[in-house]
Amino acid sequence: MSRYFLDSSALVKRYVIETGTPWILSLLPPSQRNVLLIAQVTPVEIMSGIMRRWRSGEIPAHAARAARLLLDRHCLRDYLVATTDYTLIQRAQDLVERHPLRAYDAIQLAAALENAAAVPLTFVSADQRLLAAALAEGLPVEDPDRHA
Repeated sequence: MSRYFLDSSALVKRYVIETGTPWILSLLPPSQRNVLLIAQVTPVEIMSGIMRRWRSGEIPAHAARAARLLLDRHCLRDYLVATTDYTLIQRAQDLVERHPLRAYDAIQLAAALENAAAVPLTFVSADQRLLAAALAEGLPVEDPDRHA
């Protein structure tokens, strides 16, 4: 059993087949007993990516609708969702001062760091800038794209 914090660039691979999808799927079986944490903003980021793919014609409308239904179900059943509060927002602001991160990336990393303080976890992302920041903050990291 391991604990993973999955950012949206990693978790989207569960809903859209791309490089790294098989590795992400390998974390999911209940027999693995992995704990999968996500930030409260992750479902919004995933749906943004899915709808962008639909609008560009990369995926059909029925696939986008199915992804939304699955994502909603999985958020209730499969993931621990780290809530966002003012302390987390302040930590994200601190991270933006130290690293060249986008706002939601800083929130993702702040949520991971808060959870890692209680129990060790591995930060999973396909975003190289975010992985570098997580490493600099002392988290072990995994890039699902390197498991292709």
